[in-house]
Amino acid sequence: MTTRRALLRAAGALGTVSGAGCTMVDRLTGGNDTQTELPINIVEDLAQRTFRYFWETTNAHNGLAPDRWPKQSPCSIAAVGFALTAYCIGVERGYVSREEARARTLLTLRFLRDLPQGPRAKGMAGYRGFFYHFVEMDTGLRAGDCELSTVDTTLLLCGALHAQAFFDGEDTDEMRIRRLVDELTTRVDWRWAQTRPPTISLGWKPESGFLPYDWRGYNEAAVVYLLALGHPSRPVEPSAWNAWTKDFRANWSTFHGRQGLNFPPLFGHQYSNVWVDFRDVRDAFSRRHNFDYAENSRRAAYAQRAYAMLNPKGWKGYDADIWGFTACDGPADMIAPYRGQSRRFYSYVARGAGGGKVASVDDGTIAPTAAASSIGFAPDIAIPAILTMVKRYGRHIYGRYGFVDAFNPSFTYEKAQLTFGRVVPGVGWVATDYLGIDQGPILAMIANFTNGSVWQTMTKCVQLRRGLQRAGFTGGWLEED
Repeated sequence: MTTRRALLRAAGALGTVSGAGCTMVDRLTGGNDTQTELPINIVEDLAQRTFRYFWETTNAHNGLAPDRWPKQSPCSIAAVGFALTAYCIGVERGYVSREEARARTLLTLRFLRDLPQGPRAKGMAGYRGFFYHFVEMDTGLRAGDCELSTVDTTLLLCGALHAQAFFDGEDTDEMRIRRLVDELTTRVDWRWAQTRPPTISLGWKPESGFLPYDWRGYNEAAVVYLLALGHPSRPVEPSAWNAWTKDFRANWSTFHGRQGLNFPPLFGHQYSNVWVDFRDVRDAFSRRHNFDYAENSRRAAYAQRAYAMLNPKGWKGYDADIWGFTACDGPADMIAPYRGQSRRFYSYVARGAGGGKVASVDDGTIAPTAAASSIGFAPDIAIPAILTMVKRYGRHIYGRYGFVDAFNPSFTYEKAQLTFGRVVPGVGWVATDYLGIDQGPILAMIANFTNGSVWQTMTKCVQLRRGLQRAGFTGGWLEED
């Protein structure tokens, strides 16, 4: 098997300076940074740029992270969770000092702790410890009529718990960080969210009550149940995990030669894996099938690559190193002729490849985050994808904050009324925004690939460990002292 060190050497070789003061990345993207003539590892370059997204676009007065940039948007509460983890990674990789990251983390957690919570539709940031999916960047109050989101709150809490485990020193502010995280996690009322017990609802609105759907079947909700099971004072019962996994049999299938739990968009295979090291850690379902959930995510990435190589719909650009489908921006919701057929294109949608849902969501749009965030469990194919995307399209899709959200070489309709992005003559459609929930997994998974830093830090998280054990997981790091 190819080692991580060999993969990083290969990435570095393709990122080596080949002109005085100008890196391959800068030449491809039109950059003019001439401060270094040292070899640049593309994976490291991507990590630095992606970290910069969170450090520079987050509101420095309250720590809220935008849903997208540069287009004006509210804060995505999940993006705040990725930001909190990004700051810790920034310290480890030398992008910022521990003092700087500590101050930003403390500011964020204090602001979140002090935001008003209550059942009213207006003037609140959340209820029962949960936060609204989107909140205003300045006030932190509910944006529009969005839902109180159990999964987005969970992603926020994962980032907070990671920060709590990372800032483990005796410094006064680090102790304050740990206390604030305890406050935020303890006040979440997971049992209230079990409106149809034992499963957990997707969310709630003050105008209409709970959403009519619960987290069932394989998806991104593993960490939702794990935090609920590990709650320090009011945990849900283990039957909740059993109810979630009960429908896994409907997800079990073979797609392009890879057998496993199917979920077409790759984010469903990545979000929980950002913070939970599932390698060699198994519950009852994975023991029966002799695999773990990290292996399942690896299979999903390879299946997507195999689909792109086959390219049954004949889209431009798909190959062994240009692949990756997940929820992302797209050009527009419209029908247009393509190779003698009428094809449907989409704006923002959960694109994917797997399990019979391909035909309705494959519109030629590729999301770099899908491949890049697979680096933690499929580096052999993720790193070549990162390199090839930069080499082939870098000038248009790789900028100050790394990869823009998506691109579509097949969409060349210059007169189309676009929802997002722009059409570049001779290249196709490219997004102009970066999305926080797509940037976050890239950085975290690069860190996990490099030295397992996020996973290793989270082994110190008592709530996560307790949740895994109550869900029936054994093996791997859970057996370590």
